[in-house]
Amino acid sequence: MAFDVVLLVLFGALLHATWNAIIKAGADKSLDAALISAGGAVASLPFLPLLPLPQPQAWPFIGASAILQFIYFQLVAAAYRAGDIGLVYPLMRGAAPLLIVATSGFILGEQLPDGALIGTMTICAGILTLAFEARHGSRHAVGLALINACVIATYTYVDGIGARLSTNAVSYTLWMSLLPPVLLFSWALSQRGLLTVVKHVRRNWWRGLIGGAGSIASYGLALWAMTKAPVAAVAALRETAILFALVISVTVLKEKASVWRYLAGVIIATGGLILKLA
Repeated sequence: MAFDVVLLVLFGALLHATWNAIIKAGADKSLDAALISAGGAVASLPFLPLLPLPQPQAWPFIGASAILQFIYFQLVAAAYRAGDIGLVYPLMRGAAPLLIVATSGFILGEQLPDGALIGTMTICAGILTLAFEARHGSRHAVGLALINACVIATYTYVDGIGARLSTNAVSYTLWMSLLPPVLLFSWALSQRGLLTVVKHVRRNWWRGLIGGAGSIASYGLALWAMTKAPVAAVAALRETAILFALVISVTVLKEKASVWRYLAGVIIATGGLILKLA
C-alpha cells in the first residue's frame, strides 16, 4: 500500500472517530445520527456540479448503499444507547474487517499477500482487545454491535465495487450521501413527530454539519483508497480510528483509559506498521 494512501486512510480514520464521538456525546443519538447524515449531504452538494456523473452501472450500488447506510446509522444510535462506547465501537469496527478478510477472496477474488494479511489480522485483534475493558456489557449491546458489523462489511463490499465501476470514487461518494438523510428523517418524523425533530435541528444543526462533513470526507477517502489497494487491507487500516477515539475520549471527554485501551493501541499501531511494510 502506497504511503500517500496510508496517510489519507489514517486521516479519514481520525474524521470517523470524531463524528462517532459527536453522536456518543449527544443527548438524542437517533436524531444526531440523522443530522450527521444530512450534514454529509449538505457538504456534498456544492461539489456535485464539478464532478462527472458515476457510470450507469454504479447507480444500483449507490441505491443499495443508501439503504444500508440508513440501517447502519439506526444501529449506531441503538448500540450507543444500549452499551458503552468501549464495548460497542471495538466490536462494530473490529468484527467488520474480519468478515471482509474472511470473504474477500470468494466475493472479489482478491488474495492478500501474507504480510498484508498478518497486518490486517493484527489490527483487528487490537481493536477487539478493547472489548475486554467492557466485557460485562449487555447481550443486547453486543448483539447490536455484531449485527452492525455485518452491515458495515456488506456496505463496504457494495461501495468498494460501486466506486470502481463509477470510475470516480469522489463522485460516487457524494451522490451516495444524498439518499440516507431522506430515509433517516422520514423515519424520525414518523416516529418522533415534526415538532421534536424541528427543535432538535434548530439547536444542533452545527453539530450535524461538522460531523456530516467529517463523515463524508472520511468515507470518500476510504473509497478512493479501495480503488488503489485491496478492499480488505483498506478496511482494516481504516479501523485505526479506534486509536483516535481513545485520544478523544481521554483528552476531550475526560474518560479514564484502562490498560486494555493502551494495549490495544500498541497492537493496532503494530498492525498498521506491518500493513505499510507489506
